[in-house]
Amino acid sequence: FLYARKSSEAEERQVMSIEAQLVELEEFARREGIKITERFIESKSAKTPGRMEFNRMLEKIYSVNEPVGLIAWHPDRLARNSVDGGQIIYLIDRQKVSALRFPTFWFEPTPQGLFMLQVAFGQSKYYSDNLSENVKRGIRQKLRRGEWIGKAPLGYVNNRQTRNIEPDPVKSKIVQKAFKDFANGNESVETLRYRLSFYGIVNGKGRALAKSSVYWILKNPLYAGMIKYKGEMYEGNFEPLITTELFEAVQDRLSENSRPRKSRHAHNFPFTELLKCGECGSMITAQYAKGNGGIYAYYRCTKKKGHCGQSYLRDDLMLEELRSHVKKVTLPQAWKPVIFERLEQWEGEERRELQSFAQNLEVKITDTQEKLDKLVSGFLDGIVDRSTYLNKKEELVKQKVDLEQQRKNFGQKAKLWVEPLRECLEMAYNAGKIAFSDDLFEIKSFLGKVGTNRYLKDKKVAVDFVRPWDILLRYKDLKGSGVDGGGIKKEGKEGKNPTFPVAWCHSESNQGHTDFQSVALPTELWHRCVLRWQI
Repeated sequence: FLYARKSSEAEERQVMSIEAQLVELEEFARREGIKITERFIESKSAKTPGRMEFNRMLEKIYSVNEPVGLIAWHPDRLARNSVDGGQIIYLIDRQKVSALRFPTFWFEPTPQGLFMLQVAFGQSKYYSDNLSENVKRGIRQKLRRGEWIGKAPLGYVNNRQTRNIEPDPVKSKIVQKAFKDFANGNESVETLRYRLSFYGIVNGKGRALAKSSVYWILKNPLYAGMIKYKGEMYEGNFEPLITTELFEAVQDRLSENSRPRKSRHAHNFPFTELLKCGECGSMITAQYAKGNGGIYAYYRCTKKKGHCGQSYLRDDLMLEELRSHVKKVTLPQAWKPVIFERLEQWEGEERRELQSFAQNLEVKITDTQEKLDKLVSGFLDGIVDRSTYLNKKEELVKQKVDLEQQRKNFGQKAKLWVEPLRECLEMAYNAGKIAFSDDLFEIKSFLGKVGTNRYLKDKKVAVDFVRPWDILLRYKDLKGSGVDGGGIKKEGKEGKNPTFPVAWCHSESNQGHTDFQSVALPTELWHRCVLRWQI
């Protein structure tokens, strides 16, 4: 029996190996006068048992009555593991195999020959095991250098010169947008599949990515500059596509989505799951009921925590209550240029303080690296157990990557608080439109973002506004507080507009619109307000 094997199943690898073996073995058989009755050829690694053609050859050897001979290029073609090598030796012991012939290896079925064959099989197994260890050692070294192993994931390309990965000019921007949209709630995992497909990110069959592939992307810390391999975290030496804050925001949303979903109702009431009962603390639900000759929607307490004396509130009255709270944090458009001009000034002042910030950052990075070095030393010396080492290392690596990203972006440190402030102000300017919008879910979404402790009691809605919205309310109405002009105060020359208005009062006209009256506060007080807002 002739047996030929190449290690790789891929056609493009070792394409000449089988052909070369057959030519050499056929020539060797002719020289030695060996008659080949059957050929067994396969492309499969011999590192582990389970080769189909090899097993078929063994079954045929067992089935024939007369002993057979085996011809192969080298013993390592027959076996690189102890199980298959043991089977060959066992067949020789039982005299089912009478001869083994190799062009590059000499063998006789004697005790000495069997011993040498075992040595040859052992060397083949040692070579395979040692090759595996060399590969693993190379992988560990690449990870220590912060280099990605294997094919570049979506958003990156392999750089053959640096043997690392770098952002793909186009796909990296798509990945960044996918993370931002998911963190902001604009996309779900399901819709993100088709959004990526729209941008040309598809699977091998040209279809939208599977949900599992999207989850893999969103959960992979690689995009934040970290490599997690076999439970251990490494600092990546390549450009991250997103910040650690954005990555953690995505993980938080994934955790929320993994919670058990509540049962879906046949009716769609926009303000459910927004308020709690102010008497018993149960959630506010809604239902349809007949009244005054028609069918109306009412909001009420679920009363799941026991007896509750709160009555129903009609949906149109509920809408008015919620709209009134949105109006409380509405800023007039006339103030926008003045306030945004001041924001630009603060941004310039903040940039001048970056030098001390950079110095403190370097100290923190050095301190974190020293902690990492001590942790590794403690683990190698046996002082720290593996579980504690892995957990603490992951924490320190995340901390260092975050600090490295801050160092990289510290030139834009001012924007770290100015930009969110600018976004909040934009929301406050648009709150007037939202208050009178017909999109009830937009009203609900707005109050969900700016308010907390939202309760319904005695047919009245109560909302505690979170920062910075609570600051707006604090300086909203200055009537009765010593402000001139019935609650209106102006800075500068008489008859001119306030130089920096930061508070206001409003009243509704018969047309349903809101009339705003500017109330100015001293500039320094406004400065302190926004500094608190920033925090």
